[in-house]
This record gives sequence, C-alpha cells and structure tokens, in this order.
Amino acid sequence: MKKPLVTVMCLCYNQARFVAEAIQSVFDQTYSPIQLIVMDDGSTDASAEIIIQTLKDRSDVRFIRHNENVGYTKTLNEAIGLAEGEWIIDLAADDVLLPNRVEEGIRLMIERGDMYVVHYSDAEMISETGHSIRRHSDRFPHPTIPQGDIYQALINRYFVSSPTLMFRKEVILTIGGYDENLAYEDFDFLMRASRQFLFCYSPMVLIRKRVVAGSMSDRQFQRGTAQRWSTLKVCKKIAAMNRTKEEHQALKARIHYEIRLSLRLFDFPLAIAFLRFYFRLSSPVTMLT
Repeated sequence: MKKPLVTVMCLCYNQARFVAEAIQSVFDQTYSPIQLIVMDDGSTDASAEIIIQTLKDRSDVRFIRHNENVGYTKTLNEAIGLAEGEWIIDLAADDVLLPNRVEEGIRLMIERGDMYVVHYSDAEMISETGHSIRRHSDRFPHPTIPQGDIYQALINRYFVSSPTLMFRKEVILTIGGYDENLAYEDFDFLMRASRQFLFCYSPMVLIRKRVVAGSMSDRQFQRGTAQRWSTLKVCKKIAAMNRTKEEHQALKARIHYEIRLSLRLFDFPLAIAFLRFYFRLSSPVTMLT
C-alpha cells in the first residue's frame, strides 16, 4: 500500500536559537514521504539566515520568507495553500518532533480507519536549553483523555497539547482555514474541527514542546494581550456551534474560568467583556433547551 504524503509546516518568527533543531527533527523522521515547508514571518533576528544555512543542501524543501510580519494565522493559511500532503503537521520553530512522530501517527490512523482524521499525543515540556521539565500527561493523565467526539470535553478543559496535532488536510479545508482575525490558531481550530470530526489519541510522547518566556502560549496568561481577546472571540464561536444544553453549561463554566483569570491578571476590561457575554449566554432568549 502506498504511504500517504505528510506535509510539515514549520513557521518561524524570531526563533533563531531553535529553528535549526526544529527543521532537523523533520529530517530525522523514520517515515517518508514528507513535504517540508519552512516559513519565516518577517523575523528581525538571524532566523532567516539560519534557515537558509540549514537548508543549503535540501533543494526539496520549500522556504518562504516574508519581508515583514503578517501574523501567525495568515502565514499558516499561506502554508496550507502550498501543502501537497494528505496529512498536515503544524510545527512551531521552537518545538522538536521525536523521530517516530509521523510514523506512529500514520500507523495509528490507518489502524483506526477513515472516520478518525485528527491525531494527538502526549508531549514532553522542555526548557529553552532543552532540559526536560515535565510531561503533558502529568497534568492530564492518559486514562482521562477522551477520543472520538471530544467537542464538549474540550469546552470543559483544554486537555490537548496542540503542538502534537496531526490532521488530514480535508479537516482544515472543510472548516474554511484558520481564522485570520485571531492572534492564535489552536483553540479555534480544535473547537471547529471537533464539532465535525473524530479525534484519536496516542498515550506516548511524540513531540518536545519548548517552554519559552514571552512566547505565544505564554501571552495567554498576560494582561491585555491579543491572545486573551482572541479567546473571547472563540468562546462566542462556540456559543454559535453549541447544540445541547450540556454544551452551553460547559461553555458557561469555561467563561467563569476566563473571568477569574482576567481578574487575577487585573485585566478588568476583558473580565467585563466576558461577564457581559456570560449574562447574554444566560438569557432565556439564547439558552438552549
């Protein structure tokens, strides 16, 4: 049986310290065929030069360099337009794929059958210097991770380590690509994809996720960031997608969490915005029955 092509999209913005290792982790995969697309989104450090040096003997790799920063979601959509693979991996330029990441994902998805189109796994958190910190499963133990229809469970708690995602290209095309009005993509992608598709989980570490101060994920817990306001936008999308009273209740619980987090961050404008949304969600006019 012919093995499916997998496209790895490696997006870089001012990650000169890490991007060569990220790219090398794609070269080191035990699986083939793989299409690698590397995109530098207007880095102001030495990222682009390091990428060029790393790819000097790899004419098979597509490298796109932006003269200025256009944003993560727009760059992802550009990469999707270039992707030829049946399966897609979005690799941040500071993360590292384990050598068996692609092989294990494809093996399991073929085993599970065509109904399962999104794969995720455990991850190892590492420091900026590459030292192990913990595992994602330390907080979210394997027996608690759902599979199949995970939509409502995802509203309740964010248990997916998004850097571990691998999905069929049809998923992102069906949901209309990444939302370019958002500052980050993973929460929105997960909610829209899980509304329509089934997910499959591997209880093994397949990626090393780097914990970097000031990174996009770090800005989820900083006052007044675009990432925090994007979370509110995604919650409003969830309200429109919900079909059951239980899903609405799960969303209200998440909004409670976001209000508390905003107050802890002294982000009062966002706390008020979440509170107003909560009251609208609780209105008899909008409540699901």
